This record gives sequence, C-alpha cells and structure tokens, in this order.
Amino acid sequence: MARHPRLRGWALAALVAAAVLVADQLTKALVRSSLDVGQRRALVAFVDLVRTTNEGVAFGVLGGGGPLVAVVVAAAVVALLVYFALHAAKPLAWLPTGMLIGGSLGNVIDRVREGAVTDFVKVPHWPAFNVADVAITLGVVALVIVVERGGGAPRSA
Repeated sequence: MARHPRLRGWALAALVAAAVLVADQLTKALVRSSLDVGQRRALVAFVDLVRTTNEGVAFGVLGGGGPLVAVVVAAAVVALLVYFALHAAKPLAWLPTGMLIGGSLGNVIDRVREGAVTDFVKVPHWPAFNVADVAITLGVVALVIVVERGGGAPRSA
C-alpha cells in the first residue's frame, strides 16, 4: 500500500472513522444504559455526565430543523468526500477525513435510531456534547491545518 498513497489514505481514513464510530456508539450506549434523560453525575472537577438529547447540529444549532439538519449534514459530508477524493494522497488528509466521517456517522445513527443525538459530557458554560462532537470539532481544526499546509496540486493516482 506504500506505493499507492491514495489507497493508503482511504484505508487510513476508514480506520479512523471506524474507531471514532465505535468509541462514540459505545460511550452513548453506556450513558443510555446508566443515566435517565436529564440525570447528572459528577465525573471529575468541572466535568459532569448528564444525559441530554440534541435534535440540531453542532451544539444544538438548527434544533428542531428536521430535514434541514439532514441536508446540512449530507452536504458537508459530500463536500468533504469530494475534497478527500482529490487529495487522498496528501499527507495527513486521511486523519481529519476519518474523524469527520466517523463523528458524522455516529450522530446520524443516533438521529435515525433515537430521533435525536445523545449528548453526555457537560462542562461549565458549554452545551453538552459527545465523542462524535469532539471528533468533528478536532477534525475541522485538523482539516484547516492540512489545507493550510498547502503542498501544491493534488497528486494523481
């Protein structure tokens, strides 16, 4: 696979996406099995576990948006996949791609299964969030860094 950097990029992105998805779904299952909606438990200083639901995207934005949320998420994922298809051989492009795809899938699975996303990490002055949200946020930051690093035109296969 070392001779095929594009294939390697896709494989690494898929591996990261799978790891994020598994971690996200396992933590949400643990929270759903141990806390009722609205129930709160202290975890460590300034961090609580609190089971909440979120019908929006990104910390509740577009809450209650229903089909609009699906369109926004789908458009973002398609744009990401197009970018990655053109830049799969770019060093580290696989990392934010995998984080963003895994996080998006984790939250989409919740929306399909539960009708809303399960959030459970609560810090002061911030909405509750989950593992998928962390992966998406860090994935956006990593994607900006990868894009800003430049590296010229995308390499062909």
